[in-house]
Amino acid sequence: MKGVLLDMLSENIKKIRKSKGLSQQDLALRLNVVRQTVSKWEQGLSVPDSEMLISLSKVLDIPVNVLLEQNLHTENELEIKDLSLRLEAINVYLAQKEKSRKKRYQKLLILLCVLVVLIFGFLVYFNSPYLEWNYANPERAVLGVGYHVFEWLFVRIAPVILICAIVEIIVLKKALKS
Repeated sequence: MKGVLLDMLSENIKKIRKSKGLSQQDLALRLNVVRQTVSKWEQGLSVPDSEMLISLSKVLDIPVNVLLEQNLHTENELEIKDLSLRLEAINVYLAQKEKSRKKRYQKLLILLCVLVVLIFGFLVYFNSPYLEWNYANPERAVLGVGYHVFEWLFVRIAPVILICAIVEIIVLKKALKS
């Protein structure tokens, strides 16, 4: 039910906004929200709360039940509360989905940090072995140069990647706590 209501709502907002000749920015200005909020509604990444849904219906000059494609009479307070509860459930669902996405991203960043540390350890352990190779063999010469280029680039770029990943992990951890 959540997915169907969410899909209907997002499609209807977009379709009706366009039929009224409004851009996302125009609609956002009329609702006193940022354009990105309207964009998120239309992409199904969030939903307007019940009060905003009523404001949206007024700005678009259509009843709420048309936005939801349901036969509701929004004058009835119980139906508005029901609508509010359903929208709240959708918002909770979307928040959980976003939290799950952030957790996966955080795990990937941790994996990246571990990988960088392991490669550093590998490079330290082998201590530039290509310096002692016999470069008379052309294949060994190409391999040695390739290894040297990798090591040279890695030592210069990896610390920046590692620091950025650690900072992002900390930011995500704080975001997940709230």
